[in-house]
Amino acid sequence: MGKDLKVTVCTNICEKEIIVPSGSTLQEILAMVDNEPNIYVAAVVDKRLKELSWKLYKDARVQYIDTGTPIGHDLYKRSVVLLLLKAVKDVLQKPEGDYRIEIMYSLGSGFFCRLVDEDTVIDDELLAKIKARMRELVEADIKIEKKGRSTSDMREEFMRRDLPGKSLLLKYRRASRINIYNLGGYEDYYYGYMVPSTGYIKEFDLEKYDDGFVLVIQKKDTKKLPESYKAPDKLYGILRKSEDWGQKLGISCVGQLNEQIVAGKTNDLMLVQEALMEKQIADIAETIIKGDKKIILIAGPSSSGKTTFSNRLSVQLRAHGLRPHPIAMDNFFKEREETPRDEEGKFDFECIEAMDLDLFNKTMSGLLQGKEMPMPTFDFTQGKKVFDGETLKLEDGDVLVVEGIHALNPKSTSSLPVESNYKIYISALTQLNIDEHNRISTTDTRLLRRIVRDARTRGNTATQTISMWPSVRRGEEKNIFPFQEEADAMFNSALIYELPAIKQYAEPLLFGVEEDSEEYYEAKRLLKFLDYFLGIDVQSVPQNSLIREFIGGGCFKV
Repeated sequence: MGKDLKVTVCTNICEKEIIVPSGSTLQEILAMVDNEPNIYVAAVVDKRLKELSWKLYKDARVQYIDTGTPIGHDLYKRSVVLLLLKAVKDVLQKPEGDYRIEIMYSLGSGFFCRLVDEDTVIDDELLAKIKARMRELVEADIKIEKKGRSTSDMREEFMRRDLPGKSLLLKYRRASRINIYNLGGYEDYYYGYMVPSTGYIKEFDLEKYDDGFVLVIQKKDTKKLPESYKAPDKLYGILRKSEDWGQKLGISCVGQLNEQIVAGKTNDLMLVQEALMEKQIADIAETIIKGDKKIILIAGPSSSGKTTFSNRLSVQLRAHGLRPHPIAMDNFFKEREETPRDEEGKFDFECIEAMDLDLFNKTMSGLLQGKEMPMPTFDFTQGKKVFDGETLKLEDGDVLVVEGIHALNPKSTSSLPVESNYKIYISALTQLNIDEHNRISTTDTRLLRRIVRDARTRGNTATQTISMWPSVRRGEEKNIFPFQEEADAMFNSALIYELPAIKQYAEPLLFGVEEDSEEYYEAKRLLKFLDYFLGIDVQSVPQNSLIREFIGGGCFKV
């Protein structure tokens, strides 16, 4: 094997320097220092993510990562999907071209999946058999092998297996060879790494839901399954509606989108997509008017397009003769000295306790009662609310459009009559998948939006935006996602053509992330993701398009 290597090994319980033979795998090195090595699923070697099968030939610092990290959790979820597909193949015992499993979209702690097979019905009995087979595969601890294969050969094979999305995806791959994962003879293509073997996969479940089922996966924070899984029905409804939109456009995966771009149909695609989105906004406006709602509460995660949506909704309301008044909940922060602090002692502006809910409810109640109310503006420099004489009084036809991360939390409107409120949840719930078995993460879409917008409006580098993203995500998971089902309406802000549009803006920023930075891996991963898409000319993107909030050139002030 050659000379011995000096390796600094970092795990959750220790950091130590050890001597190992050259050519040792990361998995073998881990076993030398940890009694429970299979809780780790990958490692960062000198700031480069590697699978545990990677062999080391030089001195290095190795940081092992588990499923409690975003990278580790994504890797684990990907591996569970492969396990599921292998188990389905074994249970059905029929040629893969006679059926197809589609991994559709994320539903809370799981993925909604669909079996395309006229001869097989998804029921509890079948799911029990599949789950039992998955358990058998886990107990057998079968190695998951990575193999290089010809891109053209795999295109033909995927067509034979009735996986046209994968075949089309590979049509636009520049490399002549790709990496395929093999589990007990079942081969598949994945966007990302895998665990070394099935023995690493501990927590999963299958739940019948609608015309498919949910593959329930352990939660990132607890590393356990949820105590009881309940699918978010409203979220599922809007995702299903978005899927229908994609079918109307003839696009459900990246390969089909690329085909449309090559065929010169981008402008038509934009017009139809924007028309579908405008119709949904108009439908929401009509519901508000029919219900005689006075306060519209809008919440959603970062970079979901809340500002442009609020403006477009206001245009629709004005078209119906109403006068919308925008109100930012951020103007109702508590004074700085009253702001709670997090576990690190820093001001926690994300928690609901940072909001002056008493003043917010008093102000909104007064407006509903026809009173003229003073309206604050929060001065973030001084850390206090400023009352500069601005007041508001609702007249006939006036409606309040309130935007804030806590807008859907019942605590925010505890003193307001329920019948006066209309709650809207907005997020970029992309209807596209990479292919039948690889999803496009809503989080990735929003992160790319924010990287582009922050560079344009705040002068932030991609490195800065990526470094802040974990904190942003923690705030969303705590303060926004738990209340999404409280919404009266959900709005999907994802545009089917937006990633080809945003690609040209994001790529130069991502290439600017230094190789020695902590954010380099994430930048590299996003660059690989964008490489699946063909770019488009954005000159034809309408000025009121939601994507203009991020790339610029829009008609609304953001």
